[in-house]
Amino acid sequence: MSELTEFSWGGEIVWTPSPAYSDGSHVTRFMERHNISTWDELHRRSIGDVAWFTDAMLTYLGIEFATPYKQIVDLSKGNAWPVWCVDGVMNITHNCLDRWLGTEVERKVALRYESEAGDVKTLTYGELHQKVGQVAAGLRALGLGKGDAIALYMPMIPEIAIAMLAIARIGGIILPLFSGYGAGAVATRLADADATAIFTTDGTWRRGRRGPMKPTVDEALLLAPGVEHVIVCEVAGDDITMEPGRDLRWDDLLRLADKTVDSEPTAAEDVVMIIYTSGTTGRPKGAVHTHCGFPLKAAMDMALGLDLRRDDTLYWMTDMGWMMGPWEVFGTLLLGATMLFYDGAPDFPDVDRLWSLVERHRITTLGVSPTLIRSLMQHGEEPVRRHDLSSLRIMASTGEPWNPEPWLWLFNTVGGGQCPIINYSGGTEISGGIVMGNVLKPLKPCAFSGPNVGMAADVVDDRGNSVRGQVGELVVRAPWIGMTRGFWKDPERYIETYWSRFPNVWVHGDWAAIDADGQWYILGRSDDTIKVAGKRLGPAEVETVLVNDPRVIEAGAIGVPDELKGQALVVFCVLSPDVEATDELAAALKAKIIAAMGKPLTPKAVVFVPDLPKTRNAKVMRRVLRAAWLDEPAGDLSALVNPEVVDTIRRAGSASSH
Repeated sequence: MSELTEFSWGGEIVWTPSPAYSDGSHVTRFMERHNISTWDELHRRSIGDVAWFTDAMLTYLGIEFATPYKQIVDLSKGNAWPVWCVDGVMNITHNCLDRWLGTEVERKVALRYESEAGDVKTLTYGELHQKVGQVAAGLRALGLGKGDAIALYMPMIPEIAIAMLAIARIGGIILPLFSGYGAGAVATRLADADATAIFTTDGTWRRGRRGPMKPTVDEALLLAPGVEHVIVCEVAGDDITMEPGRDLRWDDLLRLADKTVDSEPTAAEDVVMIIYTSGTTGRPKGAVHTHCGFPLKAAMDMALGLDLRRDDTLYWMTDMGWMMGPWEVFGTLLLGATMLFYDGAPDFPDVDRLWSLVERHRITTLGVSPTLIRSLMQHGEEPVRRHDLSSLRIMASTGEPWNPEPWLWLFNTVGGGQCPIINYSGGTEISGGIVMGNVLKPLKPCAFSGPNVGMAADVVDDRGNSVRGQVGELVVRAPWIGMTRGFWKDPERYIETYWSRFPNVWVHGDWAAIDADGQWYILGRSDDTIKVAGKRLGPAEVETVLVNDPRVIEAGAIGVPDELKGQALVVFCVLSPDVEATDELAAALKAKIIAAMGKPLTPKAVVFVPDLPKTRNAKVMRRVLRAAWLDEPAGDLSALVNPEVVDTIRRAGSASSH
């Protein structure tokens, strides 16, 4: 990869913490409790004694166990297979809901919801506890209980949070599915997880149009006959077919039991959730998470990174099928804060919808993706200026690497140059972040303040040696409580994916870099690396050059086979609506790359496309770009929100000489 001198676009520090952020913050309070004077000292201690840190955080968060654990972590099987909270008994829903009863939090709003049509609902902690208990009782009346995998295939409505918590409450296994999946993707995951039930809706609304959900489930169950119960929540008012003996409406589920139920006693390490992630080949990977794992890592990151306090309202633009959905629910409730769900497009019916949500619901903590901001900023500052955004205290981002212009636009235009952007990067298997900003350390555009507290992250060369001043592989040298307990029914694949490169070291698959000021950068997936004539570079370096041109909204860069250079560079550009795709523009963009990167990196082709293949969380799927351009099998496309663009790219590739 290129030297960090090439990566100086991170620039100068633009935000320095003020007492308004540091005083009274979770991280300051935790440090004071343990006589720690600086963030750096806290991080050193947290990775030098992971057991101490984890135990101290469980105490700080007030996590209650029905039976206390005898040991915080057992590493006798190695770093890949730790056992946490040994012999402890706890159900995470008790800590999300029951422990707040009889306190002032019981009367607080736990969940605010707004539909695309503008309907608003709220649930207090007490009301959420009651509804979760009712649904849990209904599930038990159906004969469902401990160890049963129950899927969620629903839009972001209150019922999806209620159902999710009810599944955990009876000791079941939550199986969140992306609400945009087709029948084949739903069926594959239902069958792999041996699911016995699924929650869905009659349909959904997006951009003012109905979309099917129950019919998709019906089709999926032809391929996954093991599902015995389908619970349907009415959202769109669609006419649907209900199969007697299998299908049940939400209200009828509630009538099966006239009381709520207590949480099922579960071991701390009992499975609470399987989240599937897509791979380039083979079946999707089911990341296994436990009651004491994923939820607690989420709360730790929210507390020490986002500084989410009880009077805060968090909105993260997500789907429950992406890990940030369950992350938002578990973390917010464990901290006694408020979450917002919005079921709809962020630019419908007008491009200011996101900013109107901030104003209307007094959002204090806003989570977005770089791709979303690149899309919204093309409409200028006026849609932002229409709204009072003074409630914002923290902005956050994840999903893709930034480039400076949209980062600075968000920071200055939306945040007024005062509100920090807490970058956050990790993954489904992490239960949150490896690297993250925080409210105690300064920020540069696009950068991370450093590793999360408790994460022994490092950047290494091909031999596993730590490197500074150059780009390397992102690794983690010690286990953490949120790490996946392996892949569902596939432990060998888990070891091969993360633990086979260096002994007892997690290799995450991202390129990363640390600059001279100790700021960290994520530069994209290491398997997206482009190598032209012996020079390795990350796609983000090329894409940054392209999107800095005001005519380009988004860009994707890939390497394709080349007889002379080994690989050649091909770039894809999504243009602003008023810009015409011409040969002259392609030549101009090619010249910009040559000027910035050098003549050896001259692109073989500059391709104009209507969109880039992306997941719902706006992550660009470069391996799909490459496969489509080369007319090769594209692997699992079930997570794409725009699969139609693949054929467009494939046709463009076929028309070229490659």
